[in-house]
Amino acid sequence: MDFDDTPEEAAFRAEVRAWLDEHAPRKGSPEDFSTGYLEGRMSDEEHTRRQKEWQGTLFEHGWAGITWPKEFGGRGGTPLQQAIFTQEHNQYGVNVGAFSVAIGMAGPTILRHGTDAQKDRFLRPMLRGEVLWCQLFSEPGAGSDLAGVSTKAVRDGDEWVVTGQKVWTSMAAESEWGILLARTDPDAPKHKGITYFIVDMSTPGFDVRPLRQMTGASHFSEVFIDGVRIPAENVLGEVNGGWACAVTTLSNERGLIAGGNRSSDSVVLIAQAQKLGRSTDPLLRQALVDCWTRQQIQRYLGYRAQTAMSQGRAPGPETSIMKLFAAEYLRRLGNAALEMLGPDGMLTNDWGQRFLHAPSIRIAGGSNEIQRNIVGERVLGLPRDPK
Repeated sequence: MDFDDTPEEAAFRAEVRAWLDEHAPRKGSPEDFSTGYLEGRMSDEEHTRRQKEWQGTLFEHGWAGITWPKEFGGRGGTPLQQAIFTQEHNQYGVNVGAFSVAIGMAGPTILRHGTDAQKDRFLRPMLRGEVLWCQLFSEPGAGSDLAGVSTKAVRDGDEWVVTGQKVWTSMAAESEWGILLARTDPDAPKHKGITYFIVDMSTPGFDVRPLRQMTGASHFSEVFIDGVRIPAENVLGEVNGGWACAVTTLSNERGLIAGGNRSSDSVVLIAQAQKLGRSTDPLLRQALVDCWTRQQIQRYLGYRAQTAMSQGRAPGPETSIMKLFAAEYLRRLGNAALEMLGPDGMLTNDWGQRFLHAPSIRIAGGSNEIQRNIVGERVLGLPRDPK
């Protein structure tokens, strides 16, 4: 495992940092829009607007889609350069989380499985920050067992007619486009009869119903689909071969969730405990040290993945391990924060929002139980659970 940048990596990091110093607001400044929506300092609409503007700035200056081919608006760089940019980007008061599905999940899947026409049509608007995308995968009866989707699509001439229900769809109400899994061959084994669609969310037949979360936000929605017509040209990959595309999407999703949690939150929490005079409580001190230790382990897992990329190797089981570890870290961080704050933790504040948001990370991108199965069966070679 390497901890230091090579001279080339150090030069690229310096270039990134110099550009961000010139164009990005500092964390804690009045222009910071990295976490303000959690604290209630700005509306969801304002936060999304700021993200769109910033994504456009990234594109204009050549920092959007670092690993994407130049012909589609990317930089043509390496995965390691993307990792370095993300590390530096996270140190500033900016946020592009609204584009996680578009640029982090749908885009890479289209790059790998899409036709030339699909790449030309969809990729560049993503990077410019012009459109938001949502992921229409999970269903009431198919969450962790995603291959059990029952939303069905039936071919009708040059179109597919889709009927069913999706749930826990992030930003469904704000998105212009979506990626959707539907069953197209009910007689095939469940992993074999699924097709992956690109769908215009303004198509008649969508009924998006926001779900109010315990954070007070409505980040997720349930989506009812009644006879939505999708052009056959919007099938991604092969008909009945959509599971291969879904695996690409899910792999990128887990990497996003894992990579977004190597922050210094535990250090900030310790400093706040000291400021409040709570750092001498032995039980709280133990919880704080546990959070700090886990954050360091998460950081070293990141170094492991970064080393693989630096050596030209694709990361192996790191994404599942890091995603699982990040979910547990955020749970413990939220618990420690509320223990530190005491009754004040019930008031609206950043730490309270993080505490309430943490359970969703244990579900998103594959539940903790699914991640443990992946690590146990595919990494450690343990026998599969009996069906």
